[in-house]
This record gives sequence, C-alpha cells and structure tokens, in this order.
Amino acid sequence: MRHGGQILTDQLVRLGVRRVFSVPGESFLAALDGLYESGITNIVCRQEGGAAMMAEAHGKLTGTPGICFVTRGPGATNASAGVHVARQDSTPMILFVGQIDTAHRDREAFQEVDYRGVFGGLAKWAAEVDQIERLPEYIGRAWRVAMSGRPGPVVLALPENMLSARADVADLPGPVAEAPVDLAPAAAAAMQALSGSARPLVIVGGPQWSGAAAADLSRFAESWGLPVVAGFRRQDFIDNRHPCYAGDLGTGMNPALARRLAEADALLVIGSRLGDIETKGYTLVDPAGPVPRIVHVHPDPDEPGRVWPTTLAVTARAPDFVAALARLQAAGPGWADWTGSARADFESWLAPVRTPGDVRQEEVIGWLSETLPEDAIVTNGAGNYATWLQRYFRFRAFPGQLAPTSGSMGYGFPASVAASLEHPDRTVVCLAGDGCFQMTLNEMSTALQHGAAPIVVVMNNGQYGTIRMHQEMHYPGRVSGTQMVSPDFAALARAYGAHGETVTQTADFAAAFTRARAAGRLAVIDCRTDPEALSTSRTLTQVHQADAAANQS
Repeated sequence: MRHGGQILTDQLVRLGVRRVFSVPGESFLAALDGLYESGITNIVCRQEGGAAMMAEAHGKLTGTPGICFVTRGPGATNASAGVHVARQDSTPMILFVGQIDTAHRDREAFQEVDYRGVFGGLAKWAAEVDQIERLPEYIGRAWRVAMSGRPGPVVLALPENMLSARADVADLPGPVAEAPVDLAPAAAAAMQALSGSARPLVIVGGPQWSGAAAADLSRFAESWGLPVVAGFRRQDFIDNRHPCYAGDLGTGMNPALARRLAEADALLVIGSRLGDIETKGYTLVDPAGPVPRIVHVHPDPDEPGRVWPTTLAVTARAPDFVAALARLQAAGPGWADWTGSARADFESWLAPVRTPGDVRQEEVIGWLSETLPEDAIVTNGAGNYATWLQRYFRFRAFPGQLAPTSGSMGYGFPASVAASLEHPDRTVVCLAGDGCFQMTLNEMSTALQHGAAPIVVVMNNGQYGTIRMHQEMHYPGRVSGTQMVSPDFAALARAYGAHGETVTQTADFAAAFTRARAAGRLAVIDCRTDPEALSTSRTLTQVHQADAAANQS
C-alpha cells in the first residue's frame, strides 16, 4: 500500500524524471514526501512563475517534459506564465497542482480554483485526478499528451485527500515506444515540389530539435545549395557560420532578408508554424493573398493548411524529416547564386552599427560571439536588448539558445538556471534587460542553493525599452509608464552571495566577464547603457526626427 504521493513519484521515476522544479505547498505534502527518497532532485524555487519557466527550459533542453509542482490557487496562477511559454513554444511540460480536498469542492474553499476552466485554453490538456487508483493512468497519459504531435504543457490537479490516501496499484511501464516511419518518399516529394523554383527558402523552427538534426540540416542544405532561415528564436538550429545560413525571421529582422522572404517563390517550412513574427504580421507573406508554393512539415497534422495554403503537407517531427532529406541524392539545377546572395546579405547585417553610450551593446555581443565556447548556452527574455543578441551573436551548436517565442519577460534568468543545472560543464550566459531581470531575479537564491552558475549580463537603461520605442513612434514625447528605477544589480548579487560587477565603459566588459567566469558561481554584470539607444538601428533622436518629418508632411 502506497500513498498517492509515493505512487506519483514512483511513476515519474519509471518515466526517467531526474529533476523537478517546485515551490512547496501544504496541498501536496504527500508528493513532497514521495520525492524524499525517490532519487529525483527537487529544485526549490522562490516563485511559481520562475519554477514553471525553469521546467519549460528543462523541457526544451531535454526534449522530455519539464516537471513542476506548485500549490493551489495563487501558486497555480503564478505558474500560468510558464505554461503560456510552453504552449506557444511547443515545449513538453507537466504542471502538477495541489488541489483542495474533494469533499470541499464547489464551496469556494480556501484557494479553490477550477483548473480545467483556468488552464483549458492554455494547456494541451487540463484534468483533475479524483481516484488514487487511476494516478498511474493519468500520469502516463499526461506524459504522452505533452510529447505527442505538437508538444506542449499539461496541467494535472491533485486533490489533497487523493494524494494522502493509500492504494495497492501497479505502476505503468516507461514511455511509449514509437515505431520508425519511412519518410524517404515524403522527402523526395518535398524536393520535387521545390523543383522549378528560382527563389526557394528553407525555414526551420518549432520543437523537438537535436544536435543530430542540426548536422543533418547542414548536410542537406550544402548538398542542395539551399538557403536556410531560422524561425524566431531558433537560431541554434544550424551553425550560423554555415555558408547556406541566411539569418533569422525574428524581431529586428534584416530588411534584406524580409525582402527575400517576400520575393520567395517556394518555401520549405520544417517544424515552424510560420507565425506573425516570422512574417512581420503576415505582411511579407499574406495568407489571404498570392502565396508561394509551401511545403509544410509539422508534427501536428492539423497545422499545415490551417493558416497557409499548402502545396504539400507532411506530418512528421522536424528532426526525422531533416534526416530523410539529408539522405537524398541532390538533383536539379541548384540555387547557388540565390543562396550566395542570401548569405552575403546576412554577413553584411553582422557589420556593427555604432550606437550611443559608453557601453555599446553591439560590441559587447560581438565580443561574446567571438569569445564564448562553441557549446555555450545563451538565454534571454523579452525586450529590445535582445535584438542586439539576435543580430550580432552567431550561434554555433545546439542547444545554444533558450528564448521565449511567446515574448515573455523574466524568462531568461530562470532558463539560465535550468540550463546550468542540466549542463554544469558548459558556459551559460543570460542576457537580460533591467526590467526583464527584475521580474525573476529572486531566483538568484535558487541558483546559489542548488549550484547553478550562469553569468547574467544586464543591459541597464532605466526603462522598458521596447514599450518606450513604440510609445515614441505612436505618441511622441508623451512618456508614460516606461521609466524605471532599478537597484544596484552588482551589489544585490553580492548580497545574495553571487559575484557582482558594474560596467560603465565598453572596454571594461571583457575583463569583468573573465572575472565572472573565474568566480565559479552565479555572477551578475550590470552594464549601464544609454536610453538613447532604442534598437540596433534607431536612436531615440532618430525616432523623434522621423515623427517630426511625418507631421510636417
């Protein structure tokens, strides 16, 4: 006879779970007890949003569900931010939520929440386990749903009395094995669909990627002479030094690449949903207008044709399909000139544009790109500071980039903690804005408690830079709600027990980073940047001048 918490953790052990992320609560004490001698490491976090984002990042890194435990009510709603990241980023994740005793249901008991209602539109599946005998069944199904098709988050609510009850039930076996599928005919059909095109693009994105897939993509692109473009925040899917790599379809997109996408006459879309970010709000390619030939490869059979008129739809995981493409014998005319010019556009875009201030982000990112090890992992959240990273950093190996396609602020630091725990032998760098970092910096104590040692580089300009930029474009001169007072981040880091430094001159950054790496523990480098530098290509003054010129005309 085992209590529900023991049944749950024994099932997680069978599924191969090594680490979970949590904020403890009285609603799942039995689960905490089950974890006690399970061999599963419990990373105890400071707020449920950070815990859920760590679990999501773990899912990205491993390709298996990141596991998070939170308590009912405010614990669950705090964690919803991480669930949203997992949904939009197609990351496998399971959120276990403590729930009230079933005898108190529908009385608005303390912290009672209808989890099916709250998470029904946010998770792939949201359910509540009422019968202890069915716990293994529910957990097995949750694992399968999180992993199958287009991966995503599952939420399981666990009533307190169900977890503390005892039962004699058998564990389910481990993950479901899948028979391999021959994708050679589909790969050949895809290339046949591209034949005759003069301006094709290969667009890669989505979930389930791997280092082997990156190598297969490189071989395929080089063999056929095709330009490869990364979807939003998927720049580590191919070595950016590859002669066929042509850039990324993200925020702050290379204008030359944007024109190239608009002019393309064939698109091979592998794994990506090809959303509004990649198409600049569906303007570069308009679903309602004439579209190029599109071969859409996606693990969810309902995705191809949902937005884009599709010439050929293939239901497959991106790595499996790319492996089939890499085995094809190259044929046809090739696209060497088209690919060469696309690569030249990318290399031209790498040339740094000088921005105002004593700490210039283009030089800091350029130095990191040249200096970090091949297998470094770089994380970020949301904000204009990330456009410098996307433009000037050349990602070389997978996994090398952890960033939210959902655009969630605060993500970068929890993700860096998860990455450092999973890959303690690698250099992990979190790039954050001052607003972004302050949303989750309380997890510094989590990092120190559990031995995570990322290096956080804070681009500190005293404002919510992205919103200030849009504010100046739409309501020039009327600054409202975007100014910010921040702490001394270096001093705060030292108060937590981390290494902390402040950089006020670009020339001082390299030495500060070297000292941070040598510290061997969590480190924070506070870079004081100029608020005049709104983006990689526009200053605050230039935005004002453009507004004035528009008003005069």
